[in-house]
Amino acid sequence: MKFEPTSSTDIPVSNRKSVYPAPFSVQVEGRLKRRLGDHFGLTNFGINLTELVPGAVSALLHHHTRQDEFIYIVSGTPILMLDDREYPLRAGDCCGFKAGNGVAHQLANRTQSPVLYLEIGDRTPDDYATYPNDDLKFTQVAGGGWILTHKDGSSY
Repeated sequence: MKFEPTSSTDIPVSNRKSVYPAPFSVQVEGRLKRRLGDHFGLTNFGINLTELVPGAVSALLHHHTRQDEFIYIVSGTPILMLDDREYPLRAGDCCGFKAGNGVAHQLANRTQSPVLYLEIGDRTPDDYATYPNDDLKFTQVAGGGWILTHKDGSSY
């Protein structure tokens, strides 16, 4: 655990690429995360400095039942999907995603340049994520881990 100021570039990119099962994991292969909150031992919320290489997406289109999320675009021009609507973003733009509102979200990099953004989320227990376009359900378990299943609860 660190207590001194640190350059974000000194925090290594996480070697955990994705918790999504195949065939979904391939969609986020171009997502690189520096887990800033974990570096400082934060437990109430997480902060990631995330890079999307050209063609990459942040996650599958999803929404949470209990976890609020927030993004801030540092550089690049991603597309924000909110359900079936698309919004072009640029550096300095931000958006919050209120838990339980049922509006699914996703960032996509459709450009030839990297996108860099901050993502902040709380760590409220008993959360689950719904994926309206995919047969996938994320359920949080005690201790903060996640179980991934089909929507009917069967295992991958």
